[in-house]
Amino acid sequence: MRNRTFFVTALVVALLVAGVASYYASAHPDGLEHVAEKTGFIDTAEESPVADSPLADYQTTGVDDARVSGGLAGVLGVLLVLVLAGGLAWLVRRRGSGPASDEPASDEPASDEPAHR
Repeated sequence: MRNRTFFVTALVVALLVAGVASYYASAHPDGLEHVAEKTGFIDTAEESPVADSPLADYQTTGVDDARVSGGLAGVLGVLLVLVLAGGLAWLVRRRGSGPASDEPASDEPASDEPAHR
């Protein structure tokens, strides 16, 4: 399988899982919230500093339908991670593409096979 085909397929699967499968996600609190409710210390929890961000609590601000909001937040999250990871990979690749400092430049084409002398 070619790299481009693999990456496009992986992106489509990630978007489908984030956008469609999240529609069927449980509405019950996560493990920590469940334990906090059962043991009685849920009232001591403080609000997160980013609780008013656009994608807080796995929802999208401004979308009234909770399931659509969650799916949209998932899709936006996948795209955000793709942009951040792609940008980081581009920067690392660009930084590492310069000439090697310890090796002299050579006019011979690079080969995967070791040189025998």
